[in-house]
Amino acid sequence: MKTYEFSIIASGLDPHADDFETRFYDSGCDDALVAFQKGHIILDFAREAASIEEALSTAVEAVERAGARVDRVEPDPLVTLSEIAARAGLSRAAVTHYAKGERGSGFPAPVACVTTKSPLWDWSQVAEWLVARGVLSSDVSRQAASVSRVNAALTARQAAGRAEPRDGDRHPA
Repeated sequence: MKTYEFSIIASGLDPHADDFETRFYDSGCDDALVAFQKGHIILDFAREAASIEEALSTAVEAVERAGARVDRVEPDPLVTLSEIAARAGLSRAAVTHYAKGERGSGFPAPVACVTTKSPLWDWSQVAEWLVARGVLSSDVSRQAASVSRVNAALTARQAAGRAEPRDGDRHPA
């Protein structure tokens, strides 16, 4: 078993309720620090599991059993060059050289804020690129890809939930 560290950002429960923290503990989040910051419930997990996929899925299930809605999993999949440097243990200058193509080719293109001074990259793409060059371990890339998949599934589920008509919106056939 390995310990995986990640955060779940959730909503839907009153942080002032008497049973706020107890609900999470009783639902299986006894390996998480529960906080409420900037309008969000944040659960910082250190979960032992056989794989990152198991750690993420069991944590999401536990948070939902507590009655909260899971909004996303972090670490955030969108990263700046500075965040890439910090996560990869590299200097900011080295990552800038990679991004400019001055140190190897094929560095992933930014996926958001492309026209701004602070573009964002998809961490799973960057991690995979760094693994291919021997800079990161494949575990880091696998964890990044797993977080991205979970977040994509959560986004799709949330979109599907918004698309379902409410009883008052149904039209007779």
